[in-house]
Amino acid sequence: MASKGKPSPRSAVKPLSNAQVSRLAKAHTLVDPMHDLPTGPDRTINEAEIAAQNPKGTSRLLKGVDVVFRASCRTYAWGLDNIPETGPFITAATHVTMFDVFVPMASLFHMGRRPRYMAKAEMAHWPLIGKWFQIVGMQPVQRRSGKARAIEETSVEILTSGRPLTVWPEGTVTRDPKKWPMSMKNGVGVIALEASRRLGYQVPLFCAVTWGAASINHWWPWPRKNVVMCYDAQLDYADLLVDSESWGDEPPVELADELTRRVRVRMTQVMAEIRGERAPSGYWDYRTMSRVTD
Repeated sequence: MASKGKPSPRSAVKPLSNAQVSRLAKAHTLVDPMHDLPTGPDRTINEAEIAAQNPKGTSRLLKGVDVVFRASCRTYAWGLDNIPETGPFITAATHVTMFDVFVPMASLFHMGRRPRYMAKAEMAHWPLIGKWFQIVGMQPVQRRSGKARAIEETSVEILTSGRPLTVWPEGTVTRDPKKWPMSMKNGVGVIALEASRRLGYQVPLFCAVTWGAASINHWWPWPRKNVVMCYDAQLDYADLLVDSESWGDEPPVELADELTRRVRVRMTQVMAEIRGERAPSGYWDYRTMSRVTD
């Protein structure tokens, strides 16, 4: 059963309260991800990966992001120790606002990794910031019919080359009226399954869920708002890789759909914990702009 509705304006989103952040701090170790090695010095930095991705330009952008976030919000994260020190992995990130996409990016950079990013090609042409996006590893995505297979193949090649990859499975900012994760394209499922098949092992897949930035007024952000990200434990999908040698040219659609569903469900569960709220039943379908049942 579907219900119609229109997305609420940003002003209707309540800030993440200090009380809720305190509750999260009792359950998890919260750190500031806008500093180098936020979980402590006992970590191996991937120096080769850093050297291969315009280290000077990346460092400048990262410092700029740090300054903006420290001025406009209080940023917290838990689970950053889940980020692998070496090898390929996939980060599937929520997309509530354009502002909060920088939280997983900065966190991964500060933890010593340099993922590539699948992002809409238009961003490469944005004034000033477009150039920086390219410097930090953005992989332009032409969001037009017939391009999906080429995008997926490029993503798989990034992973099989040993590099990490970050994707936003919703494809754009969520249209859910209350800003919960919405319907997702199954590309994340295709990419994870196909890369795993080619490499011969389950490529680590993590959900990065961020909440709090939707309440920030970017023209006047003060008083600073709370922004919290969880870099969740690895999502298991080993059962979907059984008999992968018999798939043919690409993973079966039903398996890619199922893995994508697991990503959406897990993202929703984690966001509910961060927000301290109960998630609504079903999910927001971008195609029909209505809430549907699973």
